Amino acid sequence: MEQTKPTRLWVFGLWLLCFYGAWLCLVLIGNHGPDLVKHWGIALAMALGSYAAGSTPMGGGTVGFPVLVLLFDQPATLGRDFSFAVQSVGMTSASIYILCRRQALEWVILRWAMVGSLLGTPLGIFLIAPHVPAVAIKILFAVTWGSFGVLHLRRTREICSNIGETPAAHRFDRNVGFTVGLAAGALVASITGVGIDMILYAVMVLLMRVDLKVAIPSSVIIMAFTSLVGMATKLLFTGVQPGVYENWLAAAPVVALGAPFGAFIVAKIGRKPTLLVVATLCVGQFFWTLNEEWHHLGIPGAGAALLAVGLLNLGFDKLWLLGDLLERRSVPMIIPHTSHPPDFRR
Repeated sequence: MEQTKPTRLWVFGLWLLCFYGAWLCLVLIGNHGPDLVKHWGIALAMALGSYAAGSTPMGGGTVGFPVLVLLFDQPATLGRDFSFAVQSVGMTSASIYILCRRQALEWVILRWAMVGSLLGTPLGIFLIAPHVPAVAIKILFAVTWGSFGVLHLRRTREICSNIGETPAAHRFDRNVGFTVGLAAGALVASITGVGIDMILYAVMVLLMRVDLKVAIPSSVIIMAFTSLVGMATKLLFTGVQPGVYENWLAAAPVVALGAPFGAFIVAKIGRKPTLLVVATLCVGQFFWTLNEEWHHLGIPGAGAALLAVGLLNLGFDKLWLLGDLLERRSVPMIIPHTSHPPDFRR
């Protein structure tokens, strides 16, 4: 019988100690107490956002972006930069927790997605994002998240039944990982600050039939990596929007624990209830955005957004059917996932 590798939760504890020490120094040295009080709303919202970030394939920006942009009436570019900033803490914290617990991950597709994101995200920030109007950022966010909400409301039962990657899908790991990382980093994450995690997740669960216990932690790690790449690119070259730092200071201590807490709790209550709740929120924010931007969209624009959601879900259905075909071409038994994160002792 294979011996279970011990966890390394002391590494996670050390990370939290270092983070909270650094955060406290920033607050005290900069006298940012009034900023924390002023931005308490985003901290409260990110309590839910960080839980979703750790327990679903939908990053913390799923909540942070619409709260800042739609509820607090902040610019869409601020919502994007805040998503990168807050996920650089929350998703990274959840990733460290996942690695310390030695959860199984799709390491091959994940590594190649990181390579693609490392190239695609900066390219998108430099060449694409500056030319996208604010209203287009909002609609891209709304359509992407609305589509994933509809997907999970329609197919949560089938997705939750996945027990392991279809053997015939292994030959696509490298190409799919790199392509998703490059395209989603350039065309979605660089514009909205989020999204690459859900796109990679969709490919894993629909095409490759990866178990949710593997697919969701893998999606958390690719979003953490992309957020760090996006934030580093902005800090080094383009700068961030005014107001990001103050909102980040208020939300960061919440998400540093909230995202790992989501990863822990979902293992106790199951993923289906959380997925259904977050999916409903995603669909709700889609219609909220259409209502808020009606003066820009009108009937033609709203119709185009609805059509986009429909086309994306048609694409998801095609991926699912292709996954069925791969299953039929594979051996009768689905091979359980057995990969593990690297040993910290190495």
